[in-house]
Amino acid sequence: MEDIFQGYKGRALEVLKKFNVRVWGKAIIETTRGEFQGTVLPRAENDDDTHIVLKIATGYNIGIDIFTIKAMKEVGYYKATYKIPEKEFPYTPNLPKVKLLGTGGTIASRLDYRTGAVIPAFSPGELYGAVPELADICNLSTEKLFAVFSENMGPEQYKALAIAIGKEIENGIDGIIIGHGTDTLSHTAAALTFMVQNSPIPIVLVGSQRSSDRPSSDAALNLMHAAYTAGHSDIAEVMVCMFGPTSDEYGFLHRGTRVRKMHSSYRSTFRTIGDTPLATVSLKDGVKPIKDTYNHRRKDRKAKILPYFEEKVSIVYYYPNMKPDIIDSLVDNGYRGIIIAGTGLGHVNKPLYPAIERAKKKGVHMFMTVQTLWGYAHMYVYDTGRDLMAKGIIPAENMLPETAYIKLGWVLGQTDDPEEVKRLMLTPINDEITPREPYNGYLIYQGGVPEVEEFIRTFRK
Repeated sequence: MEDIFQGYKGRALEVLKKFNVRVWGKAIIETTRGEFQGTVLPRAENDDDTHIVLKIATGYNIGIDIFTIKAMKEVGYYKATYKIPEKEFPYTPNLPKVKLLGTGGTIASRLDYRTGAVIPAFSPGELYGAVPELADICNLSTEKLFAVFSENMGPEQYKALAIAIGKEIENGIDGIIIGHGTDTLSHTAAALTFMVQNSPIPIVLVGSQRSSDRPSSDAALNLMHAAYTAGHSDIAEVMVCMFGPTSDEYGFLHRGTRVRKMHSSYRSTFRTIGDTPLATVSLKDGVKPIKDTYNHRRKDRKAKILPYFEEKVSIVYYYPNMKPDIIDSLVDNGYRGIIIAGTGLGHVNKPLYPAIERAKKKGVHMFMTVQTLWGYAHMYVYDTGRDLMAKGIIPAENMLPETAYIKLGWVLGQTDDPEEVKRLMLTPINDEITPREPYNGYLIYQGGVPEVEEFIRTFRK
């Protein structure tokens, strides 16, 4: 017998039964907060029993508190099937060959209402069914390397990705897309910048802030921009391709060592820190470089694949009153490298000094970054910085803390010699350290200020 109350239980189930409303029924619900109309959706099996979920006309899902419901009426019924249609991906001789390597990100997806989870569409046929415009951009093939959330990406996956990219380059692919969850996308971008050097083709990491079942999803446009970049761009680097402004005018291409996720939910969350993005990309105007210098696409099949990583590396975010046992515990547990995100120009408190000295004697490699994100670790300015350098901490210039963490893991995967570690860490590979930060590389303006509000009005009507 068909379950007409899918996922509902307890008090919410009793409300549906009382008013004789089914899941997938089109319902009008009278509440103490007004009238709501929409389709009753299934609940995930682990959800509460105090809400009824509606998909309203805008396409968004809302939860109705059952204690506010005065009356419900089913006025129609249509059982939706949330499955992306699969079509054969057409081959067009003159289009570039692009390979999508999947890690588990939900670039195109459908919703599993049993669990509430988003299920990614991944095969070429599914992606073509979800985003048919891809067929006008490239000849797409796919390979699922992992099926993990981005928080579970780590050294094992970084190394496997680097090796897979090397093989695709050898096989003659024109560009590579890596579908990835957004939370740690920048970490993977940094790792691949160090592990895949001198690539002859674009390597584009892409994700989406909002899944494909939402009207405001950025998934399709991000994927189209990434496909265009991978197949047609002259920029042969590891890049992150995501929304540029809050609108859908264009996407940004960010260099893999200088990008960071800066907002938990905005589609325009990714920003280049301490510099400008590499380029913009749109289907109308193509790839338009912002930076004057970058690695150009080449016809050879040569890339330097260096899949190394020492896992016993940590990043420590300094805070006032931090105790030395934080550092001691890392040393006692065999950590070989520590990145410190210090205050100001690169400082920590004096109670940490003995622990830092012990770590140095144990051969732990320590580098200082700044938690301000913008700017350089200048440790010669104050006595604190000079003292810390004397105890063995090396300033990491303007490397982002996460990039420094990734680079130190990569360096220690190759050598433990202190001088060689220092040399590799402080030798830029692709702008993780820059000679200077441009005047327009630091733009954070606050709302409410007259000149800012006037500027905002020019594009936000």
